[in-house]
Amino acid sequence: MATVTSSTATPTPTPSTTSVTKSAASALLTSLNTGSGVDTDALVTSLVQAQFAAKNAQLAARGEKLTTQLSGVSTLKSGITDFASALEALVKGGTLQSQPTSSNSAVITATAISGAKLTGLTGSIRVDRLATAQTAVSAASVASKDAVIGTGKLTLKLGAASYAADGTMSGLTGTDADGDGAEDTIEIDVTSGSLTGIAAAINAKKAGVTASVVTDVDGRAFLSLKGETGTAKAFTLTADDAASPLAQFNVGPGATGMNVTGKAGNAALTVDGIAVERATNSISDLVDGVKLDLVGTSPAAVTLSASTPTTALTNAVEDVVFTYNQLMAELKTQTDPMTGELRGDEGAQNLLRSLKALTTRDLLPGAAPGTPRTLAELGVLTNRDGTLSVNSETLTRTIKDFPATLEAVFANASDGSGLLAAMNSVKLNATSTLYGLGASTTRYNQARSDLTDAQDKITDQTDRLTKRLTQQFASMNARVAAYKSTQTFMENQIKAWTNGND
Repeated sequence: MATVTSSTATPTPTPSTTSVTKSAASALLTSLNTGSGVDTDALVTSLVQAQFAAKNAQLAARGEKLTTQLSGVSTLKSGITDFASALEALVKGGTLQSQPTSSNSAVITATAISGAKLTGLTGSIRVDRLATAQTAVSAASVASKDAVIGTGKLTLKLGAASYAADGTMSGLTGTDADGDGAEDTIEIDVTSGSLTGIAAAINAKKAGVTASVVTDVDGRAFLSLKGETGTAKAFTLTADDAASPLAQFNVGPGATGMNVTGKAGNAALTVDGIAVERATNSISDLVDGVKLDLVGTSPAAVTLSASTPTTALTNAVEDVVFTYNQLMAELKTQTDPMTGELRGDEGAQNLLRSLKALTTRDLLPGAAPGTPRTLAELGVLTNRDGTLSVNSETLTRTIKDFPATLEAVFANASDGSGLLAAMNSVKLNATSTLYGLGASTTRYNQARSDLTDAQDKITDQTDRLTKRLTQQFASMNARVAAYKSTQTFMENQIKAWTNGND
């Protein structure tokens, strides 16, 4: 199962409004130099900073808080999404459902079909004959598989066949291999007349007959043909021109160029005393929820049963509890009424309530009376601090007495029952853009956008105030300079007058 970790960064302490204002005031005072005049650039900067210090500090603090809140929401969304995804992978993996077992895997192997409920499976199957495919090999070899033999047309027909006692084909008793009511006849154009070209032309039709070229130890090449298994999948191959070199590869009544080395036939089985046949050795329609693969025959019946994955189910419950506790710990940190960044967030509160209610939620509404239907009844306990723990004794007893129930809890059901459906419901509500964490993300992003607009306004006001003060102080400097010039002139005149009187 996925684990949940916090990605919330520790916010950097923001300077207080008082400290920022003091800093601006200090800069204002130190910018005055009575011995050399006033540094108007520094004075303007300090005055502007002092004017907007408190507002900038407030906006910076709000920006850091929004960043932290968005990070917290993202962490919770990832946590619940990962939780649901890990549970889905576990449920759909099939390891939490009863698996079919065969008493003789040398005759029959059995695998569960996805979504099957096999608890209590029993069955008896005897394999009397395996399904076989018709095969044919050319009687004569050619020196090279790439040597040109001839070109022309071949006609392939598929259907049920009759065979003579010596194994040769007597003919097709029907030419409707796929049961669609139409004759299965395929025309094959051979334009590259080597053995390799003939095989390629047959395979290109993808008609159910596979051609290959086999080379023996002496380098001689033979054409090998193989059909699909089943009585109705026999085949004949005929050259349209009896005088064509391609006629040596004819398969069917009277043909001598190809030896029929295998007959097409159905598998013959006895299932719980009933004789049945199938066209293939891979069968999915005999036992509900089970795919059977026939690998041998035996005069003794093979017993099918199901084994409950006790260890896997126990581990699954423990993994759910472990992951739940990790997510709950992060959620409680984020929603702490005193220190939580999301303590007033409705989406986080909704998720908290949903998770707390998960253990008592009815996971199997259609179950019979007396059947465990909640996590709590299965052995999952809620501790005083809100975390979960597993009562191993209760869980073991549940698996023993109600194996089908626990499997149903972890089944990939289509009727909305089970833990996966419940967790997906929690995830959907938690990430909703209307009332869940998705809505929280939208709200915080909008607040951040508004904050950016406010900061842009402050920046604009700062620029305008800076420009105005700069102009005012430039005018003041000009006047002061004029006053100083007049003062210097008058002082010099007074000195001149005083010296003249002496």
